[in-house]
Parts: sequence; C-alpha cells; structure tokens
Amino acid sequence: MRSAFDAAIQAFEPALPLLVGFSGGADSTALLMASAARWPAQVRALHVHHGLQPAADDFARHCEAFCAALQVPLTVRRVHARHAPGESPEDAARIARHAAFMAVSQDGSAQPAIKSIALAHHADDQVETLLLALTRGAGLPGLSAMPAAWQRDGLQFHRPLLAVHAADIRAWLAERGVAYLIDPSNSDERYTRNRIRARLLPALDQAFPQFRETFARSIGHAAQAQSLLDELAAQDLAEVGSPPAIRRLQALSGARQANLLRHWLKASHATMPSAAQLQEVLRQVAACTTRGHHIELKVGAGRLVRRGPVLDWYNPGALPPAD
Repeated sequence: MRSAFDAAIQAFEPALPLLVGFSGGADSTALLMASAARWPAQVRALHVHHGLQPAADDFARHCEAFCAALQVPLTVRRVHARHAPGESPEDAARIARHAAFMAVSQDGSAQPAIKSIALAHHADDQVETLLLALTRGAGLPGLSAMPAAWQRDGLQFHRPLLAVHAADIRAWLAERGVAYLIDPSNSDERYTRNRIRARLLPALDQAFPQFRETFARSIGHAAQAQSLLDELAAQDLAEVGSPPAIRRLQALSGARQANLLRHWLKASHATMPSAAQLQEVLRQVAACTTRGHHIELKVGAGRLVRRGPVLDWYNPGALPPAD
C-alpha cells in the first residue's frame, strides 16, 4: 500500500529545476531524497547555516556528505539570523532563509535557472502554526496558516507535505534505514512552538485522533474567506484610490475601511498594523471632518499621515514625506 508520503510526492508537479530547502532534519531529508529520485539531475539543495548554535558547522558537514552521496548539488549559505529587539527569533530566521533562497535562485552561474522551491513543512507544522496564531489573537491571515503553494519574487514556492503527518515521514525514512539530524533546539520549551509540539499535540492526538485533518479544513475555510476579503479590498481600493482619499474612505463601513487599509498597507508598503493601531486609524478617519484635522500615527514599521485629502504612509528611516 502506498504511503501518504509517497502519495504526496506523486501529486507534486513543480516546474523544474527544483531547489529544496535542506536542513538535514527528517522532513527535508525525506523530501530531498524523494525529489532527487523522481527528477534525477533536476534537483538542487540549499542548506541555510544560521550559526545560532555550536552544532551548526556539523549540521552543514552532514548535509554536504548526504548530498554528495545522492549526487545532488548543494549550496551552503551562511546568514545572520539573530533577531533585533522586538523581533521574534522565528521571524528573524524566516527572513534570513527567504533572502538565502532568493540569492541562490537568482545566481546567474546556476544553469538552467531554478524554477521552483520546495519546503518540507508537514501536517504537524501546519497545526502548530494555527495554534500559534490562536495564541496571538490572529485574524483570518493568521488562521489561514501556511499555504501549500504561492508565488513571490518571480518564483513558485511549494509545501508538498502539508497533508502528511510527521510520524509518516519518519516511518518512510526508517523503512529505508536513513539517518537524519535532530536539532537540539527543537526540545527547548522556552519557545512557544516547541511547547505546543511537546504538550498540546500529544494531548490532541489522544482526544481527537483526526485533528490534523479537521484543523486543515478549518484552515482552508479561513484561507478562502481571506481570499474573498482581498478581492473586496482590491475593488474598494480602486474606488477610493491609492493612497486612499479620506472622504471616499469615510463612505465605507468601518469593517470595509479596516479591510481596505490592511490590504493597502500590505500591498503598497509591506507593513501591517496591529489591532490597536488600526482601531486608532479608524477613529481618526471618522473624526477627520475639517480641513485642518491633523493625522500622524505610528502604523506598522512607519507612520500614517494625512496629506491634504488623502492618507499616506512613509518610513521615517528611509525618505521623509514630501511637503
């Protein structure tokens, strides 16, 4: 009988050549092995060396040896992944990894050019992401968790294992006698994700054995609802203008104003307001009934200002706003 892992790999149809993110752990080891077997000479690997723990050099050497045995070209890229004040370690590492993927995929010396990137997140990772979002009071974007496929910077990204349980991946490797790295930081319960993995997932397994599948359905519903909100925001923004005209913005309901502003700030300025910031923006927009009403608020990584009849946003660390 074909395993869930094998079924996921057979259903995966990326544009080739394919770059696989390879940490050396169980999940990326299985994904890289299966991809290399299915598409010989069409797969490359990237190991991101975060340099955050003493074993990082050993991890890189393991990945080099493993890829050499598979005859898969490997790039080891060292990144600076230490988080800034107010930034989570996970966010800093994620940003550094994405920059590494972009640098390798856009390297002109690699021919033919990379068309797709595959990441080894699985069903348990998806549940952890949803539970993390719930602990933070996230809205629909957070409750949509991780997409199975998306485009960014001209590349197609894939997570082909999102429906596969972590246990199924490890069973697949055990059947083949394949060794993999175990990152000691994964057991450090100072990190919320690790506490979820160690404490909540076993309890959910015992109480609701099908929780991965039912949570995945809820994630799908949230993602679909968010897609509709994005469509509505794009339509409203076309009417209100970019940057938004205050009078036209005021003609919308409060919920549509909030939806439009989140969409505009993310799409045009790659920033996202907190719930408290957005509530204050809505209050100021409602109060803006005179020509002299002043608006200047911290929103996301920059400042939202009134400039004549429109709202605008700028980053004080870059260029100052125009007069």
